[in-house]
Amino acid sequence: MASASSEDRALIRESARAFLADNSPSAAVRKSMETEHGYDPALWERVAGELAWQGVAIDEAHGGLGLGWGELAILMEEMGASLFCSPFLATICLAGAVIREGGSDAQKSQWLPTIASGTLTAALAYAEPGTNDIRTEARTDGDSFVLHGTKRYVVDGQSAGLLIVAARKPGSTGQSGVGLFALPPDTKGVGRKALPTLDQTRRQAEVTLNGVRVSRDALIGEMGGGWQILSRALDLGAVALAAEQAGGARRCLELTVDYVKERVQFGRPIGSFQAIKHRCADMMVQVESAANAARYAADAADAGDAEFPLLASMAKAYCSDAFYACAADTIQLHGGVGFTWEYDPHLYFKRARASASLLGDANYHRERIAAGIL
Repeated sequence: MASASSEDRALIRESARAFLADNSPSAAVRKSMETEHGYDPALWERVAGELAWQGVAIDEAHGGLGLGWGELAILMEEMGASLFCSPFLATICLAGAVIREGGSDAQKSQWLPTIASGTLTAALAYAEPGTNDIRTEARTDGDSFVLHGTKRYVVDGQSAGLLIVAARKPGSTGQSGVGLFALPPDTKGVGRKALPTLDQTRRQAEVTLNGVRVSRDALIGEMGGGWQILSRALDLGAVALAAEQAGGARRCLELTVDYVKERVQFGRPIGSFQAIKHRCADMMVQVESAANAARYAADAADAGDAEFPLLASMAKAYCSDAFYACAADTIQLHGGVGFTWEYDPHLYFKRARASASLLGDANYHRERIAAGIL
Protein backbone atom coordinates (compact mmCIF):
# COMPACT_ATOMS: atom_id res chain seq x y z
CA MET A 1 0.00 0.00 0.00
CA ALA A 2 1.19 3.49 -0.88
CA SER A 3 0.71 6.58 1.23
CA ALA A 4 -0.54 9.80 -0.30
CA SER A 5 1.49 13.00 -0.12
CA SER A 6 0.54 15.66 2.41
CA GLU A 7 -1.00 17.71 -0.41
CA ASP A 8 -3.10 14.75 -1.56
CA ARG A 9 -4.16 14.05 2.01
CA ALA A 10 -5.29 17.64 2.35
CA LEU A 11 -7.38 17.23 -0.80
CA ILE A 12 -8.89 14.00 0.52
CA ARG A 13 -9.88 15.77 3.73
CA GLU A 14 -11.25 18.81 1.90
CA SER A 15 -13.36 16.76 -0.51
CA ALA A 16 -14.65 14.50 2.27
CA ARG A 17 -15.61 17.45 4.45
CA ALA A 18 -17.42 19.17 1.57
CA PHE A 19 -19.29 16.02 0.56
CA LEU A 20 -20.39 15.25 4.10
CA ALA A 21 -21.45 18.84 4.72
CA ASP A 22 -23.83 18.51 1.78
CA ASN A 23 -24.97 14.93 2.33
CA SER A 24 -24.73 14.25 6.06
CA PRO A 25 -26.12 17.29 7.84
CA SER A 26 -28.07 16.81 11.05
CA ALA A 27 -31.39 16.38 9.20
CA ALA A 28 -29.98 13.56 7.05
CA VAL A 29 -28.47 11.82 10.08
CA ARG A 30 -31.79 11.93 11.91
CA LYS A 31 -33.62 10.59 8.86
CA SER A 32 -31.15 7.70 8.47
CA MET A 33 -31.55 6.82 12.16
CA GLU A 34 -35.20 6.04 11.56
CA THR A 35 -34.68 3.65 8.64
CA GLU A 36 -34.61 -0.15 8.94
CA HIS A 37 -30.86 -0.55 8.51
CA GLY A 38 -29.76 2.82 9.84
CA TYR A 39 -28.24 4.26 6.67
CA ASP A 40 -29.16 5.38 3.16
CA PRO A 41 -28.19 2.68 0.59
CA ALA A 42 -28.46 5.18 -2.27
CA LEU A 43 -25.95 7.47 -0.58
CA TRP A 44 -23.67 4.50 0.10
CA GLU A 45 -23.70 3.76 -3.64
CA ARG A 46 -22.94 7.41 -4.42
CA VAL A 47 -19.96 7.35 -2.07
CA ALA A 48 -18.60 4.33 -3.95
CA GLY A 49 -19.31 5.69 -7.40
CA GLU A 50 -18.25 9.31 -6.94
CA LEU A 51 -15.56 9.11 -4.26
CA ALA A 52 -14.44 5.45 -4.08
CA TRP A 53 -14.06 5.63 -0.29
CA GLN A 54 -14.82 1.93 0.08
CA GLY A 55 -11.67 1.12 -1.87
CA VAL A 56 -9.27 3.56 -0.24
CA ALA A 57 -7.30 0.86 1.65
CA ILE A 58 -7.84 -1.95 -0.88
CA ASP A 59 -5.08 -2.56 -3.41
CA GLU A 60 -5.54 -1.65 -7.04
CA ALA A 61 -5.40 -5.28 -8.15
CA HIS A 62 -8.70 -5.81 -6.32
CA GLY A 63 -10.46 -2.68 -7.47
CA GLY A 64 -9.29 -0.28 -4.78
CA LEU A 65 -7.23 2.89 -4.70
CA GLY A 66 -4.17 1.24 -3.19
CA LEU A 67 -3.77 3.79 -0.40
CA GLY A 68 -3.36 3.03 3.30
CA TRP A 69 -4.79 3.30 6.78
CA GLY A 70 -3.51 6.85 7.08
CA GLU A 71 -5.83 7.97 4.29
CA LEU A 72 -8.66 5.85 5.65
CA ALA A 73 -8.23 7.53 9.04
CA ILE A 74 -8.77 10.91 7.38
CA LEU A 75 -12.10 9.72 6.04
CA MET A 76 -13.09 8.24 9.40
CA GLU A 77 -12.25 11.51 11.14
CA GLU A 78 -14.53 13.45 8.80
CA MET A 79 -17.28 10.82 9.05
CA GLY A 80 -17.09 11.06 12.83
CA ALA A 81 -17.44 14.82 12.72
CA SER A 82 -20.65 14.52 10.70
CA LEU A 83 -22.01 11.35 12.40
CA PHE A 84 -22.21 9.84 8.91
CA CYS A 85 -24.56 6.85 9.07
CA SER A 86 -23.05 4.04 7.01
CA PRO A 87 -21.64 0.50 7.31
CA PHE A 88 -18.12 1.81 6.61
CA LEU A 89 -16.59 0.82 9.95
CA ALA A 90 -18.09 -2.67 9.80
CA THR A 91 -17.41 -3.33 6.13
CA ILE A 92 -14.08 -1.68 5.44
CA CYS A 93 -12.35 -1.30 8.79
CA LEU A 94 -13.29 -4.64 10.39
CA ALA A 95 -14.53 -7.37 8.03
CA GLY A 96 -12.59 -5.96 5.09
CA ALA A 97 -9.45 -5.76 7.21
CA VAL A 98 -9.72 -9.48 8.03
CA ILE A 99 -9.85 -10.38 4.34
CA ARG A 100 -7.10 -7.92 3.46
CA GLU A 101 -4.80 -9.19 6.22
CA GLY A 102 -5.50 -12.91 6.16
CA GLY A 103 -7.43 -13.88 3.06
CA SER A 104 -6.07 -16.11 0.32
CA ASP A 105 -5.62 -14.73 -3.19
CA ALA A 106 -8.88 -16.44 -4.16
CA GLN A 107 -10.77 -14.95 -1.21
CA LYS A 108 -9.39 -11.49 -1.87
CA SER A 109 -10.39 -11.75 -5.54
CA GLN A 110 -13.84 -12.97 -4.54
CA TRP A 111 -14.72 -10.39 -1.90
CA LEU A 112 -12.54 -7.28 -2.09
CA PRO A 113 -13.67 -6.01 -5.53
CA THR A 114 -17.34 -6.11 -4.51
CA ILE A 115 -16.52 -4.39 -1.22
CA ALA A 116 -14.50 -1.72 -3.04
CA SER A 117 -17.33 -1.13 -5.51
CA GLY A 118 -19.86 -0.61 -2.70
CA THR A 119 -22.07 -3.49 -3.87
CA LEU A 120 -21.29 -5.67 -0.84
CA THR A 121 -21.42 -4.78 2.83
CA ALA A 122 -19.84 -6.97 5.49
CA ALA A 123 -19.59 -7.39 9.26
CA LEU A 124 -17.20 -9.03 11.71
CA ALA A 125 -18.85 -11.30 14.30
CA TYR A 126 -16.39 -12.10 17.07
CA ALA A 127 -17.82 -10.95 20.44
CA GLU A 128 -20.14 -13.18 22.44
CA PRO A 129 -22.63 -12.61 25.26
CA GLY A 130 -21.28 -12.77 28.80
CA THR A 131 -17.66 -13.53 27.94
CA ASN A 132 -14.49 -12.08 26.44
CA ASP A 133 -13.65 -15.49 25.00
CA ILE A 134 -14.66 -17.07 21.68
CA ARG A 135 -16.98 -19.98 22.42
CA THR A 136 -18.65 -20.50 19.06
CA GLU A 137 -17.57 -23.93 17.84
CA ALA A 138 -16.42 -25.01 14.40
CA ARG A 139 -16.69 -28.80 14.14
CA THR A 140 -15.09 -30.62 11.26
CA ASP A 141 -17.51 -32.73 9.22
CA GLY A 142 -15.85 -34.26 6.18
CA ASP A 143 -14.87 -31.48 3.83
CA SER A 144 -16.97 -28.93 5.72
CA PHE A 145 -17.11 -27.06 8.99
CA VAL A 146 -20.31 -26.83 11.05
CA LEU A 147 -20.68 -23.69 13.19
CA HIS A 148 -22.70 -23.44 16.40
CA GLY A 149 -22.89 -20.37 18.64
CA THR A 150 -24.15 -16.86 19.25
CA LYS A 151 -22.45 -13.57 18.48
CA ARG A 152 -23.45 -10.20 19.94
CA TYR A 153 -22.65 -6.55 19.34
CA VAL A 154 -22.05 -7.22 15.65
CA VAL A 155 -21.78 -3.76 14.11
CA ASP A 156 -24.23 -3.51 11.19
CA GLY A 157 -24.68 -7.27 11.44
CA GLN A 158 -28.37 -7.20 10.62
CA SER A 159 -27.92 -5.62 7.19
CA ALA A 160 -24.49 -6.96 6.19
CA GLY A 161 -24.22 -9.22 3.18
CA LEU A 162 -20.97 -11.02 4.07
CA LEU A 163 -20.33 -12.18 7.63
CA ILE A 164 -16.85 -12.94 8.96
CA VAL A 165 -17.29 -15.25 11.96
CA ALA A 166 -14.72 -16.22 14.59
CA ALA A 167 -15.07 -19.76 15.92
CA ARG A 168 -12.81 -22.35 17.53
CA LYS A 169 -12.03 -26.05 17.49
CA PRO A 170 -13.97 -27.95 20.17
CA GLY A 171 -11.82 -28.32 23.27
CA SER A 172 -9.40 -25.53 22.39
CA THR A 173 -8.87 -22.55 24.69
CA GLY A 174 -7.38 -19.07 24.67
CA GLN A 175 -5.77 -17.89 21.48
CA SER A 176 -5.28 -21.39 20.10
CA GLY A 177 -7.74 -23.22 17.88
CA VAL A 178 -9.43 -20.09 16.49
CA GLY A 179 -10.59 -19.92 12.89
CA LEU A 180 -12.22 -17.19 10.82
CA PHE A 181 -14.94 -18.05 8.32
CA ALA A 182 -16.43 -16.03 5.47
CA LEU A 183 -20.19 -16.63 5.27
CA PRO A 184 -21.76 -15.45 1.99
CA PRO A 185 -25.11 -13.62 2.02
CA ASP A 186 -27.12 -16.76 1.14
CA THR A 187 -25.68 -18.94 3.93
CA LYS A 188 -28.41 -21.04 5.59
CA GLY A 189 -28.88 -21.37 9.34
CA VAL A 190 -27.81 -17.82 10.20
CA GLY A 191 -30.20 -15.85 12.40
CA ARG A 192 -29.99 -12.10 12.87
CA LYS A 193 -31.72 -9.89 15.42
CA ALA A 194 -31.32 -6.15 15.86
CA LEU A 195 -30.19 -5.08 19.32
CA PRO A 196 -31.39 -1.94 21.10
CA THR A 197 -28.52 0.55 21.17
CA LEU A 198 -27.78 3.79 22.95
CA ASP A 199 -26.29 5.22 19.75
CA GLN A 200 -29.03 5.18 17.14
CA THR A 201 -26.60 6.30 14.44
CA ARG A 202 -24.84 2.89 14.48
CA ARG A 203 -26.69 -0.42 14.50
CA GLN A 204 -25.65 -3.63 16.24
CA ALA A 205 -27.06 -7.13 15.99
CA GLU A 206 -27.09 -10.56 17.54
CA VAL A 207 -26.13 -13.33 15.13
CA THR A 208 -27.01 -16.96 15.85
CA LEU A 209 -25.35 -19.89 14.09
CA ASN A 210 -27.43 -23.06 14.25
CA GLY A 211 -25.57 -25.80 12.48
CA VAL A 212 -24.26 -23.50 9.77
CA ARG A 213 -22.35 -25.60 7.25
CA VAL A 214 -19.54 -24.00 5.27
CA SER A 215 -16.90 -25.41 2.97
CA ARG A 216 -13.19 -25.36 3.71
CA ASP A 217 -12.90 -22.57 1.15
CA ALA A 218 -14.69 -20.34 3.66
CA LEU A 219 -11.82 -20.63 6.14
CA ILE A 220 -9.61 -17.53 6.17
CA GLY A 221 -6.03 -18.52 6.82
CA GLU A 222 -5.37 -21.74 8.74
CA MET A 223 -7.65 -23.35 11.30
CA GLY A 224 -6.05 -22.50 14.61
CA GLY A 225 -4.26 -19.45 13.26
CA GLY A 226 -7.22 -17.10 13.19
CA TRP A 227 -6.35 -15.24 16.38
CA GLN A 228 -3.36 -13.50 14.83
CA ILE A 229 -5.45 -12.32 11.87
CA LEU A 230 -8.32 -11.25 14.13
CA SER A 231 -6.02 -9.39 16.51
CA ARG A 232 -4.45 -7.43 13.66
CA ALA A 233 -7.86 -6.57 12.21
CA LEU A 234 -9.17 -5.43 15.58
CA ASP A 235 -6.15 -3.18 16.05
CA LEU A 236 -6.76 -1.65 12.62
CA GLY A 237 -10.43 -1.24 13.46
CA ALA A 238 -9.56 0.38 16.79
CA VAL A 239 -7.38 2.96 15.06
CA ALA A 240 -10.13 3.70 12.52
CA LEU A 241 -12.61 4.10 15.37
CA ALA A 242 -10.16 6.33 17.25
CA ALA A 243 -9.95 8.59 14.20
CA GLU A 244 -13.73 8.72 14.08
CA GLN A 245 -13.81 9.65 17.77
CA ALA A 246 -11.27 12.41 17.16
CA GLY A 247 -13.51 13.83 14.45
CA GLY A 248 -16.51 13.68 16.76
CA ALA A 249 -14.59 15.49 19.48
CA ARG A 250 -13.62 18.19 17.00
CA ARG A 251 -17.24 18.71 16.02
CA CYS A 252 -18.26 18.96 19.67
CA LEU A 253 -15.77 21.79 20.08
CA GLU A 254 -17.09 23.52 16.98
CA LEU A 255 -20.71 23.24 18.16
CA THR A 256 -19.73 24.60 21.56
CA VAL A 257 -17.76 27.57 20.24
CA ASP A 258 -20.58 28.51 17.88
CA TYR A 259 -23.11 28.34 20.70
CA VAL A 260 -21.15 30.31 23.33
CA LYS A 261 -20.57 33.08 20.80
CA GLU A 262 -24.34 33.45 20.32
CA ARG A 263 -25.76 32.76 23.78
CA VAL A 264 -26.08 36.04 25.65
CA GLN A 265 -26.33 36.29 29.42
CA PHE A 266 -25.85 39.33 31.65
CA GLY A 267 -25.72 41.43 28.50
CA ARG A 268 -22.77 39.66 26.82
CA PRO A 269 -22.01 36.40 24.99
CA ILE A 270 -21.18 33.68 27.50
CA GLY A 271 -18.09 32.86 25.43
CA SER A 272 -16.54 36.08 26.70
CA PHE A 273 -16.44 34.76 30.28
CA GLN A 274 -13.05 33.47 31.36
CA ALA A 275 -14.41 30.22 32.80
CA ILE A 276 -16.03 29.35 29.46
CA LYS A 277 -12.85 30.21 27.58
CA HIS A 278 -10.89 27.86 29.82
CA ARG A 279 -13.34 25.01 29.20
CA CYS A 280 -13.12 25.52 25.45
CA ALA A 281 -9.33 25.68 25.62
CA ASP A 282 -9.24 22.38 27.49
CA MET A 283 -11.49 20.86 24.85
CA MET A 284 -9.19 22.08 22.10
CA VAL A 285 -6.17 20.42 23.74
CA GLN A 286 -8.07 17.13 23.88
CA VAL A 287 -9.23 17.46 20.27
CA GLU A 288 -5.76 18.12 18.90
CA SER A 289 -4.15 15.41 21.02
CA ALA A 290 -6.78 12.86 19.97
CA ALA A 291 -6.35 13.66 16.27
CA ASN A 292 -2.58 13.35 16.50
CA ALA A 293 -2.76 10.05 18.41
CA ALA A 294 -5.09 8.51 15.82
CA ARG A 295 -3.09 9.79 12.85
CA TYR A 296 0.21 8.58 14.28
CA ALA A 297 -1.19 5.10 14.92
CA ALA A 298 -2.68 4.94 11.42
CA ASP A 299 0.65 5.83 9.83
CA ALA A 300 2.36 3.23 12.05
CA ALA A 301 0.00 0.61 10.64
CA ASP A 302 1.08 1.47 7.10
CA ALA A 303 4.75 1.55 8.06
CA GLY A 304 4.66 -1.92 9.60
CA ASP A 305 5.82 -0.53 12.95
CA ALA A 306 6.42 -3.34 15.45
CA GLU A 307 4.83 -1.20 18.17
CA PHE A 308 1.61 -0.76 16.21
CA PRO A 309 -0.55 -2.84 18.63
CA LEU A 310 0.51 -0.60 21.53
CA LEU A 311 0.00 2.55 19.46
CA ALA A 312 -3.47 1.32 18.48
CA SER A 313 -4.38 0.87 22.14
CA MET A 314 -2.95 4.27 23.05
CA ALA A 315 -5.01 5.93 20.34
CA LYS A 316 -8.22 4.10 21.23
CA ALA A 317 -7.87 4.77 24.96
CA TYR A 318 -7.09 8.47 24.58
CA CYS A 319 -9.63 9.17 21.84
CA SER A 320 -12.39 7.39 23.78
CA ASP A 321 -11.77 9.55 26.83
CA ALA A 322 -11.34 12.74 24.81
CA PHE A 323 -14.52 12.30 22.78
CA TYR A 324 -16.59 11.48 25.85
CA ALA A 325 -15.19 14.45 27.79
CA CYS A 326 -15.77 16.85 24.90
CA ALA A 327 -19.30 15.56 24.31
CA ALA A 328 -20.12 15.96 28.02
CA ASP A 329 -18.68 19.49 28.05
CA THR A 330 -20.69 20.36 24.96
CA ILE A 331 -23.92 19.41 26.68
CA GLN A 332 -22.98 21.30 29.85
CA LEU A 333 -21.95 24.46 28.00
CA HIS A 334 -25.18 24.38 26.00
CA GLY A 335 -27.07 24.48 29.28
CA GLY A 336 -30.59 23.04 29.39
CA VAL A 337 -31.01 22.85 25.61
CA GLY A 338 -28.03 20.48 25.38
CA PHE A 339 -30.28 17.61 26.44
CA THR A 340 -33.14 18.40 24.08
CA TRP A 341 -33.92 16.39 20.96
CA GLU A 342 -33.82 19.47 18.71
CA TYR A 343 -30.15 20.16 19.39
CA ASP A 344 -27.32 17.86 18.26
CA PRO A 345 -25.09 17.55 21.36
CA HIS A 346 -27.03 14.55 22.67
CA LEU A 347 -26.37 12.67 19.41
CA TYR A 348 -22.62 13.15 19.85
CA PHE A 349 -22.81 12.25 23.53
CA LYS A 350 -24.53 8.96 22.73
CA ARG A 351 -22.05 8.18 19.97
CA ALA A 352 -19.18 9.01 22.35
CA ARG A 353 -20.52 6.75 25.08
CA ALA A 354 -21.23 3.84 22.76
CA SER A 355 -17.96 4.03 20.82
CA ALA A 356 -15.98 4.23 24.06
CA SER A 357 -16.98 0.61 24.77
CA LEU A 358 -16.75 -0.63 21.19
CA LEU A 359 -13.59 -2.66 20.38
CA GLY A 360 -12.46 -2.41 23.98
CA ASP A 361 -12.93 0.43 26.44
CA ALA A 362 -10.16 2.73 27.64
CA ASN A 363 -9.41 0.60 30.72
CA TYR A 364 -8.98 -2.51 28.57
CA HIS A 365 -6.56 -0.74 26.27
CA ARG A 366 -4.60 0.83 29.14
CA GLU A 367 -4.18 -2.61 30.70
CA ARG A 368 -2.99 -3.90 27.34
CA ILE A 369 -0.46 -1.06 27.12
CA ALA A 370 0.80 -1.78 30.64
CA ALA A 371 1.20 -5.48 29.84
CA GLY A 372 3.05 -4.62 26.64
CA ILE A 373 5.62 -2.31 28.18
CA LEU A 374 6.42 -4.26 31.35
